[in-house]
Amino acid sequence: MCRWLAYSGSPILLEELLYKPQYSLINQSLHSRLGVEPTNGDGFGVGWYGVDRTLDAALFRGVGPAWGDPNLRELAGHISSPLFLAHIRASTGTPVQHTNSHPFRHGRWMWVHNGAIREFPKVKRDLVLAVDPALYTSIAGSTDSEVMFYLALTFGLRENPVEAVQRMVGFVEATGRRYGVEYPIQMSVGTTDGEKFWAFRYSSEGESRSLFFSTDMTALRQLHPEVEALRHISAETRIVVSEPLGELVGAWQPVPEATYGVVQKGADLMAPFQPIAP
Repeated sequence: MCRWLAYSGSPILLEELLYKPQYSLINQSLHSRLGVEPTNGDGFGVGWYGVDRTLDAALFRGVGPAWGDPNLRELAGHISSPLFLAHIRASTGTPVQHTNSHPFRHGRWMWVHNGAIREFPKVKRDLVLAVDPALYTSIAGSTDSEVMFYLALTFGLRENPVEAVQRMVGFVEATGRRYGVEYPIQMSVGTTDGEKFWAFRYSSEGESRSLFFSTDMTALRQLHPEVEALRHISAETRIVVSEPLGELVGAWQPVPEATYGVVQKGADLMAPFQPIAP
């Protein structure tokens, strides 16, 4: 369906994750190993915060395949960021257009999604009408992913991100089942306000799309003292990915089924995810 990654830690050039790893995100756009489709060529995007995180995120999005975009290649070698999201899209039926490329942004918040609301055309009207009227006019595209984002904002993403996503998923499931959809939602989601990052892995059928997080950097340095790159990033650096960027032993840990995680200053958090029915 799609592939995405999130980075939080010492400022690095975007190309360090988009292009340089063995199985970089650009490599995955052509040769995904764990995705439903091996090729993700229906648009791309990257959103990043500067060192001054009081400013809103910047976005660069395109509608072509990521592997062939020279502007992305150029920017990735010159933009350094302490927190960024990147996404490569494989459409589940909505058009390939600029407004349908992730990340989606509203104020300081960004959102990326891999998965689908099943039978979206059947339930779309009910879902969209539940969006706060003050937010409705900000919906620019036609994807289920963007509707999920604005439902989460409606349910309080800015105040309590975990509860807001739980309520969003519960509402989507209740709506879908009212229309006879057995398994209404499939998702891995990443969202951030520029300070913290939240990741969610969940599906109605209990067979969610893959998601991994990087091992604690202090432990990883002890495992691999020979890897020089690990010496130059902070102990709090964390990467969350749809699939691993390489085969370094011990570097990647799977996010369990029906789980959310929070990347933040100090100790990160991981806990079970349970939808809240309306």
